[in-house]
Amino acid sequence: MTDIPTDTGSPAERPAPKGGSLLVTDARTKRRNRAETRFKSYGIAALAVGVAFLVALLWAILSNGLTAFTQTYVQLDVPLLEEKLDKDGDRDPAKIAKVSTFGYKPLIEAALVDLVAREGLDTDIEDKALTKILSDAAAADIRDRVLATPDLIGQTVSFEVLASSRVDGYLKGRVSRESLARDKNLDAAHLDLVDALREAGAIEKRFNWAFITGADASDSRPEQAGIGVAMLGSLFMMLVVLILSLPIGVAASIYLEEFAPQNRLTDLIEVNISNLAAVPSIVFGILGLAVFIQFMHLPQSAPLVGGLVLTLMTLPTIIISTRAALKSVPPSIRNAALGVGASKMQAVTHHVLPLAMPGILTGTILGLAQALGETAPLLLIGMVGYIATNYPDGVAEGFLSPNSAMPAQIYEWAKRADPAFYERAWGGIIVLLVFLLAMNLIAVLLRRRFERRW
Repeated sequence: MTDIPTDTGSPAERPAPKGGSLLVTDARTKRRNRAETRFKSYGIAALAVGVAFLVALLWAILSNGLTAFTQTYVQLDVPLLEEKLDKDGDRDPAKIAKVSTFGYKPLIEAALVDLVAREGLDTDIEDKALTKILSDAAAADIRDRVLATPDLIGQTVSFEVLASSRVDGYLKGRVSRESLARDKNLDAAHLDLVDALREAGAIEKRFNWAFITGADASDSRPEQAGIGVAMLGSLFMMLVVLILSLPIGVAASIYLEEFAPQNRLTDLIEVNISNLAAVPSIVFGILGLAVFIQFMHLPQSAPLVGGLVLTLMTLPTIIISTRAALKSVPPSIRNAALGVGASKMQAVTHHVLPLAMPGILTGTILGLAQALGETAPLLLIGMVGYIATNYPDGVAEGFLSPNSAMPAQIYEWAKRADPAFYERAWGGIIVLLVFLLAMNLIAVLLRRRFERRW
């Protein structure tokens, strides 16, 4: 006998299953499918919104900052009269240096008047007012070149001098004729002259290397401002952070992860490290001000102090990322090393660390990238109030002499009144983003270079 029911009826006479046919989508499955479709659409919409915000951000940065990489120059043939610059004619640098920039301004004025006359341009502007289209730094630039090469005195030398920030802004579309109605520096006649000189080829815009290699300038010379010195200050700070944070952070992580006993003390240390990673960066600035400047009397605004402050801020990030990299190494690697007679230290240094190195390097570089963009800690140690106008003379001075940093320099430009400084703030953001992208690219390359599979 058998318990299998005998189906004697035809398919039409067989009873339908209680749950319905598997070949037919029931109402509950349709609801789940619709919910899944809605969830996918929500995810796609969120991704589209994020991409749209990213594109808008990049467009704002590039559209406002790319103009900082071009600058307007005026080609002038300046007569370096001997009776004005070197009355004795002995080319003594000490005597030539006694002639201040005020002694060069009449020569520049004469060169500009001669340029207008040579091009056959008709203007109602007085001769003394013509120089308003030039930067205040023109006289200083020509004086520096004469001091470097005294033999130029007595000749008519061709110079490329900076145009004023208003002229530069006019040619870039930042300054309009309507906005000059309330401007005491330029008027419509000056802009007519600028248009004529541009058609004659005496005024042109070209790539501004001085923005990348130059130093900051005063409020009256925004067209001369550059971010080069601040870039060097950031470099010295990052060297301090790298030299201190990498060995200290990796050593602390190895001890906590591989050697420290599990007790209340280590639990307290781990909790405090996690909390320090979430502390606002300005708190580290207050700590650096109190400890490094007021207590230890280290020089204010120095990259060494900035590096020490950023090291304190970066250490928790490096420790957490390094511990995560060490945890990702399978325990079987450690057990195999110990099983063949290796000591605990040998197992860690010869087997665990090489396998965890990609994660360690990635975490370190990302921590450095985060520190590179920090501004708040630098506010409190004086790196914003200092105008970085000169390059340091050596490595020791680079660490100890007052300087600025890229984020601090960008903040300083953004709060100044002249729109030309605002343009340079956007340009500085582009330079900073290039540095951050380069550091992230290095992290990816190092991860692939040291990655090992088991």
